[in-house]
Amino acid sequence: MKKRVVLGIRACTWVWLIMMSLTLVTYLIGQFGLGGLSASLTVLGFALLKGQMVGDYFMGLKRIQGFWRWPVSLWLFIPGGLVGIAFTLVG
Repeated sequence: MKKRVVLGIRACTWVWLIMMSLTLVTYLIGQFGLGGLSASLTVLGFALLKGQMVGDYFMGLKRIQGFWRWPVSLWLFIPGGLVGIAFTLVG
């Protein structure tokens, strides 16, 4: 397995830094009291993106082809999509 390095930093470290940045933005959204449909959908989108990144990079599903890559994606995006639709309908 070849390790990808960008600017001297491994790909999994970049993924971790991106996930921490998204977590910080989510925290700041809460601290500044931002609300409404757009803030809710942003936080939901960040959660789905972070979940997919965990599956792809830390569970190793990015290199897997076929059936085994889809359960985690479906587990994230079906409930996430339904929650997003519910937020949109209510908002």
